[in-house]
Amino acid sequence: MSKGYWVGRVDVHDTAKYQAYVGENGKAFAKYGARFLVRGGPFENPEGDSRSRNVVIEFPSYQAALDCWNSPEYRAAAALRAGASVMDLVIIPGYDGPQPVVVSES
Repeated sequence: MSKGYWVGRVDVHDTAKYQAYVGENGKAFAKYGARFLVRGGPFENPEGDSRSRNVVIEFPSYQAALDCWNSPEYRAAAALRAGASVMDLVIIPGYDGPQPVVVSES
């Protein structure tokens, strides 16, 4: 079974209100086995649009990622974020297929 991921791009407009959301969202993330892979930090944006903050959260499965989003715990946390930020979020399954291989020239 492949893992699930949240990939989010966020612009924060009210830091204090956003921090209330951050303080509350851990309940849902812990319940559904989430692990932050990316949580803010510097980045390059060589193509397309961006937001000021990027987040990648890994879940044990795609279903866990969906269940977290729909959980009462996360809905309560998300309500705290309302008006404090603008977020683009996708929830996607991981990829377990073939990977690129290096072909050596002889």
